[in-house]
Amino acid sequence: MDKAAHGRDVDHEHHTDPETVPDAGKVDHAAMGHTAMPAKSMDHTSMDHSGMDHAMAHAVPGAAEEHTGHAEHAEHAEHVNHTGHEEMFRKRFWVSLLLSIPVLLYSPTIQELLGFRMPAFPGSNLIEPVFSVIVFLYGGVPFLQMAIPELRNRQPGMMTLISLAISVAFVYSVAALFIPGEMGFFWELVTLIVIMLLGHWLEMRSVRQASGALNELAKLMPDTAERLRPDGSTDIVPVMQLRNGDLLLVRPGASLPADGEVVEGESDVNEALITGESKPVKKEPGVRVIAGTINGDGSLRVRVTATGEETSLAGIMRLVQEAQQSKSRTQVLADKAAGWLFYIALGVAIITAIAWVIAVGFNVDVIARVATVLVIACPHALGLAIPLVVAITTSMGARNGILVRDRLALEEARNLDTIIFDKTGTLTRGEFGVVDMAVAEGWDEDQALALTAAIEGDSEHTIARGIRNSAEERKVSLPE
Repeated sequence: MDKAAHGRDVDHEHHTDPETVPDAGKVDHAAMGHTAMPAKSMDHTSMDHSGMDHAMAHAVPGAAEEHTGHAEHAEHAEHVNHTGHEEMFRKRFWVSLLLSIPVLLYSPTIQELLGFRMPAFPGSNLIEPVFSVIVFLYGGVPFLQMAIPELRNRQPGMMTLISLAISVAFVYSVAALFIPGEMGFFWELVTLIVIMLLGHWLEMRSVRQASGALNELAKLMPDTAERLRPDGSTDIVPVMQLRNGDLLLVRPGASLPADGEVVEGESDVNEALITGESKPVKKEPGVRVIAGTINGDGSLRVRVTATGEETSLAGIMRLVQEAQQSKSRTQVLADKAAGWLFYIALGVAIITAIAWVIAVGFNVDVIARVATVLVIACPHALGLAIPLVVAITTSMGARNGILVRDRLALEEARNLDTIIFDKTGTLTRGEFGVVDMAVAEGWDEDQALALTAAIEGDSEHTIARGIRNSAEERKVSLPE
């Protein structure tokens, strides 16, 4: 039974421990390797995902509904929650998609292209404009709000380009209702809005999925701590009230509430979720301990050296902030392309207007052609492709236990031909288990495992838990 080990012979295609890829330049790993949203220092006004200027989502109604921190440990885990953004874009996408279906079915252009006719009834001619106006107000106005900061900063980007297209399509289409013989761009308007909402939803979902695991890591911080008084008694205090120099009592099996230094006691501390190493680390007086790690069988008295934003856990979250704010070259190029396309669209629209006025004089057809140029200038594919790339890469990284600190590093990783692992624990599962047994004559493995698991039944040591878990996996019956 002395071979209760780290589970080293794992299938590397399915392991979940962090991996270090130094060749990529800036790939880092936080325990389970998943990303999280940073601590409260995150500034959404500077964020820009894939050229969509997600930063301005705070201006969108309902976007910040769920931007909340963990009240019970605000000092440690107050972070940005993208669930509110994801939910807002998801809801607007599905509602707008449903409202767009009647617009497409009753669009004369679509009916002519596909060769079908919808049944007419009193008021059926109003279905297309009425539903399009609703889609514009519900799903399109948020893009106009997000374009305001781009225009204020004189840096037109994707939001400005989208706003230009849907605004022109909306204004021209409404005007065309009162001009005999003219057809609007209602179906183009609703499809553009739906596609861009889908892109935003996918992006927010990828950010939320990638950040979920480290958010769970933040929850490892206990709500309270036992602070020792000078007379040796203890006070139960909220973690946020801890200060440097406080002396804490950390009982067996408890999570450490702050970074500190052991002043009394000995124990083995499980730091796997911080360092990725499955083997518990022995702690004795003078040795540093990390907030969020789990104490073993011994009691420790710890002098607090760091709280809140100064803890190692907060540092990990700041690394994630850098990852969320960084962009790959493709994203940077998409941002620039959107800005260039905005000016190109305006320029081509002006040239179109001048050329047609010279050729045929000013009339309604000239306005229609200028509007057409401005509407088709919006890059539907670009607005959807970049969020899809972000979603796929971040979710794949999270599933394989990799925290990417810089998306440029991820982009460069395609050129890697050698990977160096810097520590033996990297390739394990981060937990103990029984991988082999040598039993005495007359014993079988299940019998020996069942007896050992029963003996270790009351122990919280990591090896004891590994033995019990192995017994449960084999479904052996423990002796009474």
